[in-house]
Amino acid sequence: MRSIWKGAISFGLVTIPVKLYSATEQRDVRFHQVHRKDGGRIKYKRVCTIDGEEVPYSDIAKGYELPSGEIVVLTDEDFAELPLSTSRRIDVLQFVEQEEVDPIYFAKSYYLEPDAQGAKPYVLLRDALESSGQVAIVKIAIRQRESLATLRVREGVFVLETMLWPDEVRTPDFPFLDEDIEIRKQELSMATSLIESMEGEFDPSQYKDAYREALQAVIDAKIEGREVARPAEEAEEEPAADLLSALRASVEAAKKSRGEKAAKASSGKGTSQKKTTTARKSSSSSSKSGQKKEPAKSRTRKSA
Repeated sequence: MRSIWKGAISFGLVTIPVKLYSATEQRDVRFHQVHRKDGGRIKYKRVCTIDGEEVPYSDIAKGYELPSGEIVVLTDEDFAELPLSTSRRIDVLQFVEQEEVDPIYFAKSYYLEPDAQGAKPYVLLRDALESSGQVAIVKIAIRQRESLATLRVREGVFVLETMLWPDEVRTPDFPFLDEDIEIRKQELSMATSLIESMEGEFDPSQYKDAYREALQAVIDAKIEGREVARPAEEAEEEPAADLLSALRASVEAAKKSRGEKAAKASSGKGTSQKKTTTARKSSSSSSKSGQKKEPAKSRTRKSA
C-alpha cells in the first residue's frame, strides 16, 4: 500500500506521527470507452465553450456559478489563504460510545500507521481506546477538505472513518410517513418470527459479487476465443514543461517544416512531374494488387 497523507494525531499534549492509507478498494471490472470498429481509445479534450480553443491544464481554474449565470473564478492562491487549522494534524475532540454515531455519517475508511518514533504512543492510545469501548471523534483535513471523523481500533490498527457534516445528510420526506397505516398484531408477530428464523452471525466471506464474476467469465471467454482487438500503438508525446516551452517547440517545428518545403520546391518541376507519373503508376498497380488480395486479407482477419 502507498500512503496518501502524512501528519500526526494530536491527543492532549501527545503527538503521534502517522501515515494514512486507503483501507478499502473497489473491485469493479473497469472499462475504457473505445471505438467499436477498431478498439481505439476515445480521448476527450478540455475545450473552452466561449472561444472553442483547447485549454492546457495549467490555465484551468475552479469557478463558482452564481444564479445569474456569472462565474466567480478562484485561483490556487485563494485556496491557499483559507484557514485549515487541522492541516497535517488529526485533532482528537472527544470520546463517545460507538453506538452514538449513526453509520449514515460514514464516508470513507483509512488505516493509520505510526512512524518509527511514534510506535509507542500509538500503541498506548490504541490499547486505551480499545479497552474503553469508545471511539474518538476527530477533525482532519485531506485534499483541502476538512472533515469530521471517528477513530477506532480494528485488528490492532487505528481505522479513521471520515464523516459527512450534518447538513450533508438529507432528511427523508416521503408521503407514506404521514399516512396512518394500521398493522395487525398477527402480521407483526409473523414478521418478527421470520426475522428470528433468519438470525445468524455475520460472515462477509459467505457473500460474493455474482455480477462481477459473471462479467469476468464473459471477458475470459472472449479472450480464449481470441475475440480481441489490438489497436495501433500511438506515438508517445513528451509532456512540455510549461506553456512557453510548448509554444517555443511549435515555432521551431514550423520553421523547420517551411525550410524543408522550400528546399523541395527548388529541386525543379521536372523531378516533380516524374515523381507524379511514377506515383500514378504505382497507385494503379497497388489498386489492382489490392483487389486480388482482398479475399486473403479477409481470411487473415477471420482467423485472428
